[in-house]
Amino acid sequence: MTILVTAASGQLGRLVVESLLARGAAPADIVATARDTSKLEEFAARGIRTAELDYARPETIAAALDGVDTVLLISASVPGGRVALHQNVIDAAKAAGIAKLVYTSAPRATTTSLVLAPDHKATEEAIAASGVPAVIVRNNWYTENYAADVTRAASTGVIASSVGDGRIASATRADLAEGAAVVLLEDGHLGEVYEFGGDVAWSFPELAVAAGEVVGREVVFTPLTTEEHVAALQSAGLDADTAGFVAALDSGIREGALSETDGTLSRLIGRPTTSLVDGLRAVVDVADAAA
Repeated sequence: MTILVTAASGQLGRLVVESLLARGAAPADIVATARDTSKLEEFAARGIRTAELDYARPETIAAALDGVDTVLLISASVPGGRVALHQNVIDAAKAAGIAKLVYTSAPRATTTSLVLAPDHKATEEAIAASGVPAVIVRNNWYTENYAADVTRAASTGVIASSVGDGRIASATRADLAEGAAVVLLEDGHLGEVYEFGGDVAWSFPELAVAAGEVVGREVVFTPLTTEEHVAALQSAGLDADTAGFVAALDSGIREGALSETDGTLSRLIGRPTTSLVDGLRAVVDVADAAA
């Protein structure tokens, strides 16, 4: 079985390749792809086949899929512009007779009001319509998303947001990458839609406590209204559209969009997911934060 990983030069994709190797995949059975193959030289040096794959250039997708059985489609990074790019990969997978297509989607993509979900919902629908055998893994938030907040809290003692009482079942990229690797390597899973998240859904007051443990000082959570949040983000230099988008994400969290945790990820990887404190500690440089 040959497994192709798209966006393998990115933070998640690199970790998926490492997880495949750690779980026994032979380097020769992995194809690591990216728009810029120079970013994959480390993999090539370890015997992994590398190939150019640009979602916007169908000819690169078709060439990369030659001889491949299984594909991980890591969602494109630009909200609002993903669907056409994903469709190119789906079409190529169908033409190549791919036996398993795994897609990294968003939590509750088909039912949530989360502002970034429509692209993922449309992609899931496109995969279903294609008839390509598929598995959907809906990744909750990365714990790493909050590294910057924790770093700032080292000097301010505050984490501020408009999430209210919302909870987040975050997981580390490494945990989510391992979950994807399991689904790629194991027989079965076809037709499944997995909600991947951490074992514990935490609140922002709990994030503040975890931040305090990491940076070694008291950190408190300051709740903001949406309007206050937008104003604060604009004061920090964000344009109005970006500030509104970030605040809209927090509105979705407040409404429970990221609170689901059913243990699927830990069950598949065979261990508990990484705790919030440990996940943050791994990515927050305490010395830099205190400087």
